Amino acid sequence: MYDYHHLKHVKEQNTSKKTLWISLGLTFFFTIVEIIGGIMSNSLALLSDSAHMISDVIALGLSMLAIYLATRPPDARYTFGYLRFEIIASFLNGLALCLISVGIFIEGIRRFITPEQIEFKLMLVIASIGFIVNLVLTLVLSHSAHEEENLGVKSALWHFIGDLLSSLGVIISAVLIYFTGLYWFDPLISIVIGIIIFIGGAKIIKESYLILMESVPDRFDLDEIRHAIAEVEGVEDVHEMHLWAVSTGHYSLTAHVFTDDKIQPFCIILGINETLQNNFGITHSTIQMENANIMPHGEYGKEFLKNREHHD
Repeated sequence: MYDYHHLKHVKEQNTSKKTLWISLGLTFFFTIVEIIGGIMSNSLALLSDSAHMISDVIALGLSMLAIYLATRPPDARYTFGYLRFEIIASFLNGLALCLISVGIFIEGIRRFITPEQIEFKLMLVIASIGFIVNLVLTLVLSHSAHEEENLGVKSALWHFIGDLLSSLGVIISAVLIYFTGLYWFDPLISIVIGIIIFIGGAKIIKESYLILMESVPDRFDLDEIRHAIAEVEGVEDVHEMHLWAVSTGHYSLTAHVFTDDKIQPFCIILGINETLQNNFGITHSTIQMENANIMPHGEYGKEFLKNREHHD
């Protein structure tokens, strides 16, 4: 039988789920339209935008899978549940964006060297439709991101902001080609789109990498938390403290504390847990209480005992 957890380590996000289904359906439909239009118009800017849209479909699919996996409870093997898949999906999503942008750069340079004819009218019509679709999806995802914290939704939002700018870039490219007859505007705009995609991908990779490396989340100051725990009655020292995010919005903390043996240990634990929850919103913590005379932690413990005797 699986052991008891006071936290279920699951994540129910109905708003995010509904938003992603709507976004996935619209994105998949318009991706097909944009690929056909890009081939028919021979527009690299339109095709590069459709490549970004393909990555959006994959990203939304991974984010959707992550949301469904996050509802599965922990088991004897995955004791934190399946929350971390949200971060893995975001990392793969960001990596795919960066690889796509490199391909766009390469093709853009090739077309600078050997410009190709394009059907700018078809290019303009499809890009205009794309702009409207991406604007709607950006607004929908933005609303969802404000309601529920989810890196998958945030990364999808960044994608569609990039798509929105990409569609605008394609429209500008078509207008410039119409008035100037200079077809190199098409690869130029596509390279700009590639830069936007790369920046978005790098941002997503960085955020997911920091969580996968179990770094302290940006919202927390470890020294501030250490000081707050030290202020709890009965706590004499805080060390071996670790704080990390299992997934967005799910944080865990562990710490060792030297305690005053004249204070009831359960009262100390209660005080620490209340401090963490009320001051920092951390509800999952594991605190190991120690007596410095019995568990001195080498030189650190000796130095602590020496300082305590000096103050006494």
